[in-house]
Amino acid sequence: MRAWRWTLKRGVPYDSRMTKTKRATAPKKAAKVVEAPKRGVLDQLLGYQIRRAQTRLFAHFEEQLAHLKITPGQLGLLVLISANPGINQVALARAVGIERATLGEFINRFERDKLVERRGLIDDRRSYALHLTRRGQEFMDEAIPAVLAHESAFTDHLTSAERATLHKLLAKLADKPAE
Repeated sequence: MRAWRWTLKRGVPYDSRMTKTKRATAPKKAAKVVEAPKRGVLDQLLGYQIRRAQTRLFAHFEEQLAHLKITPGQLGLLVLISANPGINQVALARAVGIERATLGEFINRFERDKLVERRGLIDDRRSYALHLTRRGQEFMDEAIPAVLAHESAFTDHLTSAERATLHKLLAKLADKPAE
């Protein structure tokens, strides 16, 4: 004798022995209303609020700039290379606070995509100077206006004074010397 199993199909209990009519008239579950959880002390924590804002900002970046196929962090690296032609990987890694090995993976990708080139340094054969290629500069010429438009759209509910204050305060936090 075969055992029959009950399963869920489209949220309705389903038994293959049921006829179409019986399945169609089976009771449907009401949609459960989910309330946002209380955050407790999190609303008072600066780190939590910064992380929430970053998560939303990065999601908006991805939505608006998907055609660029780049993350905010990768774009930041290209901006620094563009602003500092000839910067070496050690200085670049320090500037963004990542490990040299991790940075090497990004630089390899940028080289593969012909956005960046490594040039040997005359006085140090173990180190390379990083430069944007022509294609890299063309990419930046497209990306920068798009990023500025994204940030403007993301902060369009802030006044220009609020945006300036936000930038100033975030820079002050980021630039605080280590204790």
